[in-house]
Amino acid sequence: MKLVSEDIINDLVDALDNLTDEQYEAKMEAFSEAQPVIFAWLFSEQFDLLTEDEKGFMQYLALIIWCAVDKVGGKSVQPVSEDQIGEAEERNYEVLEQSTEQRFRERLDVFFEDTPQEELLAFAEEAVLEDEDDPSSIVTKEGREPIFVALKTMIDVLTVGE
Repeated sequence: MKLVSEDIINDLVDALDNLTDEQYEAKMEAFSEAQPVIFAWLFSEQFDLLTEDEKGFMQYLALIIWCAVDKVGGKSVQPVSEDQIGEAEERNYEVLEQSTEQRFRERLDVFFEDTPQEELLAFAEEAVLEDEDDPSSIVTKEGREPIFVALKTMIDVLTVGE
């Protein structure tokens, strides 16, 4: 799969921000039809510890990632299975737990060592850490890890075989 560039990501963010509610819902519907297992997982009770705002933000970020991967991969992007998600998610949590760094940002550095989709990963990192020192930030300190791991897992399973 081709690299998802920062320009593609920024163009998608701009495009999604300019959609009407109906158009946005249609995009989410297309996402749910193309990747029903990922979509169901993002709305599962696994993420019940997140605030409603965090859940909505994670789902919005997931839509951007899916749109970006779909844009560069097109028909080559196959629907993923629960097993693929479970294995990738477990791997990502193991990597995160093995990090000895104190700051969350530094704990994520290891993920950039072998990723073929660095811009997508940077997008996920920036999203969860954007306002890390702002107490009114959408993503809480507690929400950073599960949201980042979910987005990283999604990138992994959607870009498998690179």
